[in-house]
Amino acid sequence: MKGRHESSEPVRAKKHLGQHFLKDPQIASKIADTLSLEGYKHVLEIGPGTGVLTQFLINKPISLEVIDLDRESIEYLRTTFIEEHQPKALTITEGDFLKKDLAKFFDGDPFAITGNFPYNISTQIVFKMLEYRDRIPEFTGMFQKEVAQRICEKPGTKAYGILSVLVQAFYDASYAFTVHPQVFEPPPKVQSGVIILRRKEIQDINCSVPLFFRVVKTAFNQRRKTLRNSLKTFELPANITEDTIFDLRPERLGVTEFIRLTQLIENATL
Repeated sequence: MKGRHESSEPVRAKKHLGQHFLKDPQIASKIADTLSLEGYKHVLEIGPGTGVLTQFLINKPISLEVIDLDRESIEYLRTTFIEEHQPKALTITEGDFLKKDLAKFFDGDPFAITGNFPYNISTQIVFKMLEYRDRIPEFTGMFQKEVAQRICEKPGTKAYGILSVLVQAFYDASYAFTVHPQVFEPPPKVQSGVIILRRKEIQDINCSVPLFFRVVKTAFNQRRKTLRNSLKTFELPANITEDTIFDLRPERLGVTEFIRLTQLIENATL
């Protein structure tokens, strides 16, 4: 999802970019306030659109960079926020977030990410954030409601899946609030949800992280099967798969159990 500043000239919402312009400043203010501003002084906003969220972020004690793929939105932002308001700590970047090297942002300092994320790339944004989790202590923003719920879901439900496990291995995840379609122009056909991710103090999960990712993804790719069947591609010895954890389906395992499962597989393949 993208933002729309109250006083803007119309910027055309582009379907291929997943743009639905937020028109409620109270919602934007609430999203801005999801940031704790603890342990960092830089914020990257993805998909600012016409700046409805940006206008609240620039008033916070941070240095702010916004990145958008839409040239029309970039031109509007430069006119409104640079020429008119001249904020001291705002950088406006035209480009594709998914193609950026996040290690180059903010001179290597930690930074938070926030935004009204386009639905068509929202899960890709989360996976990219996870790649750079050592730099990103906090991540907040708006998703399609079912994606937001999936990220924060606990074991034992159909919504619980790959995103739930991988995110919650490294972040404390909470669902903040729901946003209804009527506050967007044009209104989407679904509700939206805002989440808050705060990185856990302990990042070492005591197993190979690439293997952990592979185990989780492989398990949920055949989520109706028991782990003994869904993980056959690992070609594990029989004495390992006799462990009762392999009798379970993936949605029954929390992060701790997936770590133990990864440790079993790691030790079996050394």
